[in-house]
Amino acid sequence: MPDRYDTVPPPLPGRPQPVPPPRRGGGFGRFMRGLGRGVNLTRLVIINVIFFGLLAAFLLLVFAGGRANRVDDKTVLVLAPEGALVEQYSADPFSRAVGRMSGDGVKQVQVRDLVRAIDAAAKDDRVSRIVLRPDKLQAGGFAALREVGAALDRFRAAGKPVLTWAASLDQGQYYLAAHADKVYLDPQGGVMATGLANYRLFYKDMLDRLGVQVHLFRVGQFKSAAEPFILDHASPESKEADAFWLGGLWTTWIDEVAKMRHLDPAALRADVDGLAGRVRDAKGSLAELAVEEKLADGIATEQQFTQMLRKEGVPAGKKDQGFRQVDLGGYLADRGLSNIDLLQTGPGVAVVVAEGEITGGKQAQGTIGGDSTAALIRAVRNDRRTRALVLRVNSPGGEVYAAEQIRREVELTREAGIPVVVSMGDVAASGGYWISMNANRIYAEPNTITGSIGIFGMFFTVPDTLAKIGVKSDGVATGPLAGAFDMTRPLDPNVGVLIQSIIDKGYRDFVGNVAKARGKDFAAIDAIAQGRVWTGQQALERGLVDRMGSLDDAIRDAAQQANLGKDFKVRYAEKPMGAFERFLTSIGDSSEARVAMSWGLRLPSWVAQLPRLAPEWALFRTAEAGKPQVYAYCFCSPR
Repeated sequence: MPDRYDTVPPPLPGRPQPVPPPRRGGGFGRFMRGLGRGVNLTRLVIINVIFFGLLAAFLLLVFAGGRANRVDDKTVLVLAPEGALVEQYSADPFSRAVGRMSGDGVKQVQVRDLVRAIDAAAKDDRVSRIVLRPDKLQAGGFAALREVGAALDRFRAAGKPVLTWAASLDQGQYYLAAHADKVYLDPQGGVMATGLANYRLFYKDMLDRLGVQVHLFRVGQFKSAAEPFILDHASPESKEADAFWLGGLWTTWIDEVAKMRHLDPAALRADVDGLAGRVRDAKGSLAELAVEEKLADGIATEQQFTQMLRKEGVPAGKKDQGFRQVDLGGYLADRGLSNIDLLQTGPGVAVVVAEGEITGGKQAQGTIGGDSTAALIRAVRNDRRTRALVLRVNSPGGEVYAAEQIRREVELTREAGIPVVVSMGDVAASGGYWISMNANRIYAEPNTITGSIGIFGMFFTVPDTLAKIGVKSDGVATGPLAGAFDMTRPLDPNVGVLIQSIIDKGYRDFVGNVAKARGKDFAAIDAIAQGRVWTGQQALERGLVDRMGSLDDAIRDAAQQANLGKDFKVRYAEKPMGAFERFLTSIGDSSEARVAMSWGLRLPSWVAQLPRLAPEWALFRTAEAGKPQVYAYCFCSPR
């Protein structure tokens, strides 16, 4: 008898005919269909869990917001910055917001945030004092620290004390700590000031062993950026130049610390130079030695320091806080300073930050892009709110063409009748000076690193390297330069002539533009160029900058040039954020988020790691084979 599932009944006249059911696949087909349904169901469950989890978190933040980070009377503003001190975040808003909400935030703190908080607290009757804890701060230079220190001085001038407590301090951290009325150290801590050095690794011997030939093209006898690839030691010219600017930086450190701590500069220098013997005599106690040398005012554990504050009238804090306090993020949120730039709608001064290496194309914050930074300046110029532009430069340089793109926009901004003032940060050298030179006025700090007016290019060839493993290159070309940029072949002399000619022109353009911008002749600038590095004070003496001063000084000067009067708006112009980025930033910076985290509500830590999976790119990442790439870069970072 036939199986009823395998047969179709005969058609009946006048009636719609049934459609035969589809034949079922075998076991593998059923397995794949089941797997698909399972994957789809799992996907929907995960999406719903994430959506409703975020919704619940958001509602919790909204309802908890009223109690968050309330700043009461006699509150202490605790400044304990962690990570790198930067002019502008290099991480995108998503990374920062998610990092904060997962408890694994991006370890960066902006100079402007510290300065804004300190200046606001100076006028805030609820804030009685500042406690500074700089021992987890990573400072790349002294100029930015000087900006923050100046704000601390203004806070003290308002009649409020600044106290520093730290486990231990290096010389950069201490440069900031010295601005306090009192400095206290943990018994196991101390101050480690040793002076400045600029040592580099040299690779010539290693490259020779590998058979790699390095061809350096440069202009400027002091342009030593690429020396490690062609020498096995620093050249005499390099040592001469480095000793001059390093000595200038260290003298500034000695003089300013001595002034703040009421010490004799010569005695302080002697103490630093004789540190090893003095530590031995102090039986290894850096803390006791710091008190003896008057670099610190006392020794106290964290608990003892808290008791000192309580005795001075500071009220008790919350359950896990020994005294009433608010941190930097909480205070910025309380005063609405986190997103203040988004709210500036009136005419005023626009600040564009140019921080990091200068590379071609569009780049994220923390790196200067020839296209992106030029576009940002152009957008500021076309913005009706802009009456003056301040370009804050913190860059050792990079690609010449990218720097020229930015310089042209600065020049066009001036031609449009908008004053441009440059404020140099820790370093504005080589390409960093290139983008600065056409401003109406250039400000620098005494310990800014600048100058390094010079050009270089490098070309690597590896025929000997290949020969070591039995590989050779051979073939034909249509002309003498066809294929000449192939690194597997020996360098053709004509290629050397071509590249050096390009480098020479770049140097002439650099020096010529500086001479024109500074109102000097070519020979005068050439004499102080040649790739030589200067401190801000040394550059002022040589006419490369106009005035010593802070970013705030530059902003006030720009406002004065634009006739804005005393009451003017200041906004930082940055790449526009989308609606979702603004939402994340506002949530991540909010006091509500801090309450939620204090209750243990955090995003999983792996979420914060997602944006960090992208690779790091080096300075030369945009170089292309067969295209000469010219650089104006200064490897000048003292340690």
